[in-house]
Amino acid sequence: MQVTNIYRCPCCGAPVEFDGAAGKMSCDYCGSEFDVSQINEQYKKYEDVVEDVDPIAKEYCEFDGYRCNSCGGEVATDATTAATFCSYCGSPTLIRARLSGALKPELVIPFKIQKKQAVEAYKKWTGSGLITPSAFRKETTVEKITGMYVPFWLYDYDVEAYIRATGTRVSKTRSGNTVHVNTAHYNIGRNVKAEYEAIPVDASEKMDDKTMDLLEPFDYGEIKPFEMPYLSGFFAEKYTYTADEMKGRVENRIKDYINGEARNTIVGYSSVNITGSNINMKRKRAAYTLMPVWVLNYKYKGKVYSFNMNGQTGRVVGKPPKSFAKIAALFGGVTACSAGIFALLGGLFG
Repeated sequence: MQVTNIYRCPCCGAPVEFDGAAGKMSCDYCGSEFDVSQINEQYKKYEDVVEDVDPIAKEYCEFDGYRCNSCGGEVATDATTAATFCSYCGSPTLIRARLSGALKPELVIPFKIQKKQAVEAYKKWTGSGLITPSAFRKETTVEKITGMYVPFWLYDYDVEAYIRATGTRVSKTRSGNTVHVNTAHYNIGRNVKAEYEAIPVDASEKMDDKTMDLLEPFDYGEIKPFEMPYLSGFFAEKYTYTADEMKGRVENRIKDYINGEARNTIVGYSSVNITGSNINMKRKRAAYTLMPVWVLNYKYKGKVYSFNMNGQTGRVVGKPPKSFAKIAALFGGVTACSAGIFALLGGLFG
């Protein structure tokens, strides 16, 4: 049977969650706070004895599938969920089988932006509500904002590129009233070597690649070795695609980077045309990493609109819909107000 983890407060036994603002595990019941490593070590001692069995959940070992360690209810997940909440008792639940072995992340950037801050950013994102559909600002909608750890691969590469180009230099000379334009043509070559570290590529089938790219950059100064308690209180996904399966995407990014760097070394020409390049890449490392993202998806008139926020830096990506009925009403109000002002002015100066 596969079981789940629920990290509990050593003081009162209530579930504890990771508090990004404090950088600690927090108990809402008794107010106690603990270091992530402290909670992690408390549970590790049991894992050496009973593989894949949470110490609080041994009594449920007769069940098949995933069971909540708190109430024994069945935990509803799909094939990629690694951290979620029990739909019966609300306890934060981690699925250890999807966070261990080959599926164990190497690194994590913990959430820093709290839900309250994400909600405030969402309300700002929807504007004052003057032209945003009312459904987007309902409290029931706002509360659906979800903190999710998204799987990424961070790649390190050594790269060498030889760039071929042609260039021109244009000069002008004057003889009397005649201007002579001289164009010189050149063959250009550049050899560039570079080391790229921690290039991020999201590895989840569910997340839009372009959106995840726009959420960059993350601050790698706050990256941590992975420990499961960081996920408590959030959703998390395991990777859908392996590091090898994402090779094409990351190497296309690297080609753009190295070509851009080589192009920037070609200066002093009136025009430059890149004619070819030979690029050799050597992957040194691919680190499975979880990144924090606040997400809210809402369907409006058959189209899904997404609010996405970097859970570390606060960067927001997405565009809310506009209510044409509200725009029409607002425009009508402005027109009526303008007509009233002109009527008043006419009375004063007529």
